[in-house]
Amino acid sequence: MTQFFSFLVLLALFAKGLFAEQAKPNILFILSDDQALETLSIMGETECKTPHLDKLAEEGVMFTRAYNMGAWSGAVCMASRAMFNSGAFVNRANQTVRKQPQWAELMKTAGYKTYMTGKWHVPGKTAKNPPFDICRDVRGGMPAQTEAGMNRPLSPEDYEKGWKPWDKVHGGFWEGGKHWTEVTADHAIDFLNEAKDIDEAFFMYVGFNAPHDPRQAPKEYIDMYPLDEISLPANYAGLYPYRDQIGCGKQLRDACVIPFPRSEYATKINRQEYFAATTHMDENIGRVLKALKDSGKADNTYIIFTSDHGLAVGEHGLVGKQNMYEHSMRSPFIIVGPAIPKGQRNDTAIYIQDAMATTLDLGGVSKPNYVEFKSLLPLIEEETSEHYPAIFGKYINYQRMILKGDWKLIAYPYAKKYRLYNLSKDPKEMNDLSTNAEYKSVIENLKIDLKELQAQMGEDFDCENPPAIDYEALKKFKKKSH
Repeated sequence: MTQFFSFLVLLALFAKGLFAEQAKPNILFILSDDQALETLSIMGETECKTPHLDKLAEEGVMFTRAYNMGAWSGAVCMASRAMFNSGAFVNRANQTVRKQPQWAELMKTAGYKTYMTGKWHVPGKTAKNPPFDICRDVRGGMPAQTEAGMNRPLSPEDYEKGWKPWDKVHGGFWEGGKHWTEVTADHAIDFLNEAKDIDEAFFMYVGFNAPHDPRQAPKEYIDMYPLDEISLPANYAGLYPYRDQIGCGKQLRDACVIPFPRSEYATKINRQEYFAATTHMDENIGRVLKALKDSGKADNTYIIFTSDHGLAVGEHGLVGKQNMYEHSMRSPFIIVGPAIPKGQRNDTAIYIQDAMATTLDLGGVSKPNYVEFKSLLPLIEEETSEHYPAIFGKYINYQRMILKGDWKLIAYPYAKKYRLYNLSKDPKEMNDLSTNAEYKSVIENLKIDLKELQAQMGEDFDCENPPAIDYEALKKFKKKSH
């Protein structure tokens, strides 16, 4: 069936008169930062407006259960990007990305011209020099956050006299005078304008920093979201009960963006700014997609849009992405292109990092043994309805997760606690079933499955007998998380 799908791709290109000049398709990969699936307005879950991404989803296949695998440090962004660019699972990605040819290098072997702009934040030898033919304004990580942008707002009065997301004086995404979202889109458009005269296939990696904090956007985007129209999430809480034992207390930089406890007012302000930054990015993604169409290359281009992970912003009393809940583990994932069905949703559980293996498949690149993630083409062409038997999640040694079918088991080794959720009945994970005797066998079976999955992931970490915490390392933790 994979060969048949490839035949359909070539047939589609031939029908559009492109086969003679370029059979190999272009790839446009767009990656946002800290964007939860629920921010897509097409999902109907929040007030956030994303018209351009909604339209993109209608033009292809949207995977609604696309997960990040987790992280080995507070910088979940970095771990996610290491997985994207190495193709290796979380426990091996940090080393693989340093030693093996990366995504762009593999695409080059198939004759692709490679281009990158925006956020990179990949560890190792390419941290400052991504392995693309052309790079513009590469951002290593997050912009400098100021004290004024943290732990806010305490009250309406504090907001009035304090930090504003449209105020350029504090720098952040305004550093340099023009918002980084707009700069990234401008650079992508510049390349697409030049691509009109490029005969070889291209691979574009466009990394937006939004809607990561500091959640800055022009004032007109803030004004799109009046505070009295922002609702609290159904799973909103003031504090998460196990925050200190799972690495999400005041030692974590990301957790300190909103004051402890999470007041309703501060949560709404932060969600307002989160949505504004997302809509601002959506508008600029729309500009990039228009430039692709204007270039004449759209009919021969596959577009993949996703994010490095989600974000809590007040859900469960959490703020960052350093947790195993759906809002933080799950991201948008959309694929559009020749021979891709239009307007379909697929609820198969995948990893967002399957993007790399998928593009290798599309580009006719042999997948190296160290690439562990899978191509999505067999799912898209309906050759199979199964992908991974279970989804794995980790956050340092503080948390582990297994998702199998409708069941999710979260382990908190230092809190000596498990949490159990049935996602089909409780999608917002508000009803922990771990203390319900009726589900004892479910928990025990998932524990066994989790241990087997850990072994496959190359770790021997025992959730019920964790090693002692390195408190000296913990002191440095707050500074390193992003």
